[in-house]
Amino acid sequence: MTVLYNRVALVGLGLIASSMAHAMRRGGLAGEIVGTARSAETRKVAAELGFCDRIVPTAAEAVDGADLVVLAVPVGAMGTIAEEIGPHLAPGATLTDVGSVKRAVVDAVAPHVPEGVTFIPGHPLAGTEHSGPASGFAELFENRWCLLLPPEDADPAKVDRLAALWRAMGSNVDFMDIERHDLVLAVTSHAPHLIAYTMVGVADDLRRVTDQEVIKYSAAGFRDFTRIAASDPTMWRDVFLNNKDATLEILGRFTEELFALQRAIRTGDGDLLFDYFTRTRAIRRSIVEAGQDTAAPDFGRVGTKR
Repeated sequence: MTVLYNRVALVGLGLIASSMAHAMRRGGLAGEIVGTARSAETRKVAAELGFCDRIVPTAAEAVDGADLVVLAVPVGAMGTIAEEIGPHLAPGATLTDVGSVKRAVVDAVAPHVPEGVTFIPGHPLAGTEHSGPASGFAELFENRWCLLLPPEDADPAKVDRLAALWRAMGSNVDFMDIERHDLVLAVTSHAPHLIAYTMVGVADDLRRVTDQEVIKYSAAGFRDFTRIAASDPTMWRDVFLNNKDATLEILGRFTEELFALQRAIRTGDGDLLFDYFTRTRAIRRSIVEAGQDTAAPDFGRVGTKR
């Protein structure tokens, strides 16, 4: 076991932060883990679960003396938290985040980072539809990707140290620039979530199909839409408001593709539909081959922890 940070402060204690704490404790990666959250109830639950060494009431107290500070709050709250903790960050500390949007986070956080503190934005591409401190588990990051977006002038030793932490928690690590990140995530995460929310909303509004029928006869397709749509509403509200341009661009492309498929169905163009579905099926096969999902029935979720 190698201690990579003497004191890690987790600001926010939801799925990602609690999973980080479990993974760090499993690997002996942190000398001390200090946690905080805005909600007294969240702090109480986290204290009862015991995945942090200490739970404190404020972010300023949590970051005191920490050599790694992790912002694990909704994207819309990042700037406020950064302003609160800025004066209390230890010289030489590394500050990172786990937000799904990067340009808005950097713009909100960077002005509050004091001289001598290195801000390395990050984004672990891992999660479930569950949220809150009780939802975390040490295996969440295994064989998933964590993207780090260090500024050009970042100390390479600090970047390597943070990358080593993520690898020790089970992640693969890659590096990406901010604009590219926000576009890629609009394709792979943000737009699919919005489409899932929309489809579940359509089912809710289509009164000719009863609620009981929607629930009772949900096959895999709709069932998995509802799984995605069960994700934390505060987080996803902030994601869409803070990655507006990239998400709207991808939704525009999606609308064009949808119109083409509508036309093919209307005109009976079976060849176009077959070719389109063949191409998209190959993408699914590539995801499985890359180890980012399993080809097992029920998407591999039967018998798994999450």
